[in-house]
Amino acid sequence: MRSVRLRLLVAATAVLAGSPAAAQSPAETAPAVRGLDAIYPELEALYMDLHRNPELSRKEEKTAAKMTSRLKALGFEVTTGVGGHGVVGLLRNGQGPTVMLRADMDGLPVEEKTGLPYASKTMGVNAAGETVRVMHACGHDVHMTSWIGAATLLARAKDAWRGTLMMVGQPAEEGGAGALGMLKDGLFTRFPKPDFAFAIHDSASLSSGRVQFVPGFALANVDAVDVTIFGKGGHGAYPHTTVDPIVIAARTVVALQTIVGRENNPLDPAVVTVGSIHGGTKHNIIPDEVKLQLTVRSYKDDVRKRLLAAIERIARAEAAAAGAPKPPAVTITEGTPATHNDPALTRRLAAALGRALGASNVQEGPPVMGGEDFSEYGRAGVPATIFWVGAVEPKAFEAAQAAGTSLPSLHSPLFAPDRERTLRTGVATLTVAALELLAKR
Repeated sequence: MRSVRLRLLVAATAVLAGSPAAAQSPAETAPAVRGLDAIYPELEALYMDLHRNPELSRKEEKTAAKMTSRLKALGFEVTTGVGGHGVVGLLRNGQGPTVMLRADMDGLPVEEKTGLPYASKTMGVNAAGETVRVMHACGHDVHMTSWIGAATLLARAKDAWRGTLMMVGQPAEEGGAGALGMLKDGLFTRFPKPDFAFAIHDSASLSSGRVQFVPGFALANVDAVDVTIFGKGGHGAYPHTTVDPIVIAARTVVALQTIVGRENNPLDPAVVTVGSIHGGTKHNIIPDEVKLQLTVRSYKDDVRKRLLAAIERIARAEAAAAGAPKPPAVTITEGTPATHNDPALTRRLAAALGRALGASNVQEGPPVMGGEDFSEYGRAGVPATIFWVGAVEPKAFEAAQAAGTSLPSLHSPLFAPDRERTLRTGVATLTVAALELLAKR
């Protein structure tokens, strides 16, 4: 095993470094290496192009074409249109495992306010037919660029590994349906089912140049729930002639908080948040209905089931107690299962990255209540893990920590990754992980 790890480190150095100086300074391996230096200007240009030209979920046609053309130029067998605008590239290199690297491709309906010279001014049409501003506010442009960088380095170093490299460009991550759409379209049946799946996600709460891993539950079940409460409208001066859905909604919002506070085991993380409440048109009019929008988060499947059932039970009970003319409508509009990182795979890759990037730059982190549909690949029976790559300029991160202030988060119109350091670390992380899993034995 020791000789295998030594060969891996040599292979990683050959692909990523190419210089003795880089090997002597592990913490600077990825950023300072010659192999990455040679392609970095091209990657930076790609990143800026992707950032300027984001596309909304299910509309990633031009983005997918850019990924496709680059994979084809590297010698990959490429299939397009998988589960929408999904892209699958295969690079076969003898007998060995199949390793899947995933990058998500969609942007968000956010108006960019970073002031960057390459800021997005793109407009798009959302699912409701509305024209909206579009931005890569979650770093999918970082993911794609790092993914192309890793594909390039690995394609140029085929003597260092054996097996099949499977590059998956995934659409519609933000809506939580992209991974499932690709699976339903035969991702693991039309193509080789991978032995391992790996992805990165940039982090707005981690210094650039650093990598974070989370064994086990890393991201949450996420469900979007719409509740429509029905009443009997009328004049605000004569409430006794009405059934006021605003009052029912207010009682419902308060009662929903008892689900986490009194029904859920406090050792099982759970969140029930009412993020939106709409009803009425004027001061003196009691409306016929009120709409609530909730986000519901958990890790365990049984907790998820109980939370959703409790929401419907409470909404119906409050409506019945008020004499509502009919029960509320409760609809789950979006859902993404929790991401459970395979513990053995996660620790294996963390160790490999620690050797390549420096142990101090690779650290274990806490689980979060955000969501990621990368979870679907693990639930489909593939050992899978996703790592965080820091995106915050180190001095800005340290200053914010010292002052106790918040930095722009993912999905913020002000989110702007520390471009070069983040991209270099992303490329290195994907490449080293692939080499660890595809290394000659």
